[in-house]
Amino acid sequence: MPRFWLSLGLFLSTIFYLSAQNTLNGLITDEQGNPIIGAPVMTVGDPSTVSGIDGRYSLGLPQVETGSTTVHIFFTYLGYRTQDFRFRITPAEVQIIRKNEQGEERYENLLPAASDRPGRTYRFDLQLQPRSFDLDELVVSATRADERTPVTYTNLSAEEIQANNLGQDVPYQLKWTPSVVVNSDAGTGIGYTGIWIRGSDPTRINVTLNGIPYNDAESQGTFWVNLPDFASSADGIQIQRGVGTSANGAGAFGASIDINTNQIKEDAYVSVDGGLGSFDTRRVSARFGTGVLASGFTLDGRLSSIRSDGFIDRASVDLDSWYLAGGFVGDKSVIRFNAFSGHEITYQAWNGVPPSELAAGNRTFNSAGTEKPGEPHEDEVDNYRQTHYQLHYSSSINNSWALRLSGHYTLGQGYFEQYKAGEDVADYGIEPAVVEGVTVTETDLIRRRWLDNDFFGLVYSLTYQQPAGRYDFTLGGAANRYVGDHFGEVIWARFAGESEIGDRYYDNTAEKNDFNVYTRMNYNLSPRFSLYGDLQLRRVDYTFLGLDNNLNRLDQNRQYTFFNPKAGLNYRTDKGRAYLSFGVAQREPNRNDHVDNTANEIPTAEQLFNTELGFEQTNQRSNWGINFYHMLYRDQLVLTGRVNDVGEYIRTNVPNSYRLGVELMGGVQLGKNWTLGGNLTLSRNRVKAYTEFLDSYDADFNWLGQETVIREDQPLAFSPDIQGAAELSYRLPFANTAHFAELTLMNKYVGRRFLDNSGEEANSIDPYNYTDVRLRFQLPNPAGQAVRLTLLVRNVFDAEYESNGWSYRYLYAGDQALDQGFYPQAGTNFLLSLGLDF
Repeated sequence: MPRFWLSLGLFLSTIFYLSAQNTLNGLITDEQGNPIIGAPVMTVGDPSTVSGIDGRYSLGLPQVETGSTTVHIFFTYLGYRTQDFRFRITPAEVQIIRKNEQGEERYENLLPAASDRPGRTYRFDLQLQPRSFDLDELVVSATRADERTPVTYTNLSAEEIQANNLGQDVPYQLKWTPSVVVNSDAGTGIGYTGIWIRGSDPTRINVTLNGIPYNDAESQGTFWVNLPDFASSADGIQIQRGVGTSANGAGAFGASIDINTNQIKEDAYVSVDGGLGSFDTRRVSARFGTGVLASGFTLDGRLSSIRSDGFIDRASVDLDSWYLAGGFVGDKSVIRFNAFSGHEITYQAWNGVPPSELAAGNRTFNSAGTEKPGEPHEDEVDNYRQTHYQLHYSSSINNSWALRLSGHYTLGQGYFEQYKAGEDVADYGIEPAVVEGVTVTETDLIRRRWLDNDFFGLVYSLTYQQPAGRYDFTLGGAANRYVGDHFGEVIWARFAGESEIGDRYYDNTAEKNDFNVYTRMNYNLSPRFSLYGDLQLRRVDYTFLGLDNNLNRLDQNRQYTFFNPKAGLNYRTDKGRAYLSFGVAQREPNRNDHVDNTANEIPTAEQLFNTELGFEQTNQRSNWGINFYHMLYRDQLVLTGRVNDVGEYIRTNVPNSYRLGVELMGGVQLGKNWTLGGNLTLSRNRVKAYTEFLDSYDADFNWLGQETVIREDQPLAFSPDIQGAAELSYRLPFANTAHFAELTLMNKYVGRRFLDNSGEEANSIDPYNYTDVRLRFQLPNPAGQAVRLTLLVRNVFDAEYESNGWSYRYLYAGDQALDQGFYPQAGTNFLLSLGLDF
């Protein structure tokens, strides 16, 4: 093979030499300075050559009469990293183009070289570096995308996360990224929060922590409240919009979020953050790390505490969390053990605010706990602890092969408590009490609904990189098991009969096994073009309790097998890329879809067919991107108002629905200190046709049954046709560029979002727009690193808006009626944070 390359290179270089007047020659060596024989040297066009038996090469360059041209040259060899350089050719000289630390281009003249050939000859020597895997990259999930992957993604660095991290939940670190809408039950971003991406709801967004699935296995939702202050441990976050790459977990049905905490930190550090803000918000967080010790060991940790009363009445949060990670870094491998836990006590604010209260100006109204006579029940709370254990092993086996293995175990335990008035004792297994000769069949009581679950499994990937950089492939997958116990207790009843504290009025267990395997490949058709393929096979086995036609509960078992192919083409330029991809995603119905239906009425699995076409470019002082997407759904599950045999609302399949849109992103440096950036999403989100079911009541509110309404070409719920964000920043660096003062103006706009699929404006969330102002200082710390001061003033213009809601549409005495609940967000408020780095 070396002789083939040598012969071919000599032949091509001879032909090119005859027609070229400029020549680039030099010496190619290994890390010890030994000549490398037969190393290919290629340009994007036809010219190429190889190094000779003395390691020297000679490559013809184009002749330029006027102006200048740029040539991109690649140097490769088996077992070594491909290195590429750009050269600027003018009539008078040849220069190599490099970038400084600020990303600014600079030009270095190449020195003339002695040559017996006609024309001008320039010298460029190069030492190739052995090809090996970056261990920091290895400990990041193999399902992440990079610039070679033709999918739509956004990366947030640790510095970008830190700029917006003042103790709010993770979705609020992401709300300025493209196509993202967030909500907070308490109105402050702390406590129960949610995130929508391209209109896909939280149950359709796959979340992984260091590649480990985080979505609840049954509901498929994500409960960020169980990860208090987790952003403080994050080294990076990647958001993939659309199907993306093969993911571990069921939620990859519109977007994916991966949070990485596994980056290896070389140096020791200590950071302490304290904050306060509106609504009696308080935060304390301390982080430390040893760096990589001489022995190779490393240790990182964090302790956090967050308290807030919330904007909504009684929507208080009491959050505590810790994070501890220890590892060993070898020459070719890393082993790391992560343990982290979050405990939340959150007063419920799930019910929303009725329109009548909003109209009366009572935007903080909370009905939770008010079934208790007198003062609301003080413990109408959600109380839950979730603890995670992860063991990661990553190894660069040799210059071509790498292995990653991750074992995990998650334990979750907790309940939510409610005061309920006038409950039927038979529903709780309580024998009716006889009081003064009267049989009591209803009682006030306090109940707790518990969830005790275990989730564990193995995630793996084996990656091969072809030494010459022609292709790479990954074989990966996961095997996970979930066991969830669901039970309820009555801890107090006004008339308890013969019941005892701790008696369970319901008790059932669900088990779910989730197995997937995938193979992914990038193949370089040329130095610029690459072909991408990704094939995933996923198998789900779910056992649970459901209903039969006689309303009796019985065990059911469901199996699903999904094949999810993805393919694409990626084109890389000197300053950006273009990509085209198509992917398929499928997923099973969630717990409620199974449990609330009889065995022969469970809805079918959903399918998503996703096409992405994007262009990105980064210049010296600006960057921009545009992405077109089409997401076609088959059998998407939506609420249509249909009820099951016991009157509970169930989701049904709608045959055809879609999301079609364009995402625009960009940023520009305005002068020395100003930067302007933003994003805009324009989309059309429609369900083509479905049947809506409406409950019908008479004038005395007696249920008469259901009537149907045929809906056609209506907007998908919670999917705005327009949304965007903009950011204007002024940054004043001090003498030491690590220290600065920065003022940033941030604006967010979200268009109309419908609460159901009817398309009726009366049942929608009005468009809203709000502005935040952030002031940051990073100053020298006498002890070493820095003092960080951040003031965030949110909603500076005191906009009154709601970011989420629910609705119930029905017929009352023959007329349409509508019950609604909305989630108002706080007016002007602030968060102040002081951080010390040592």
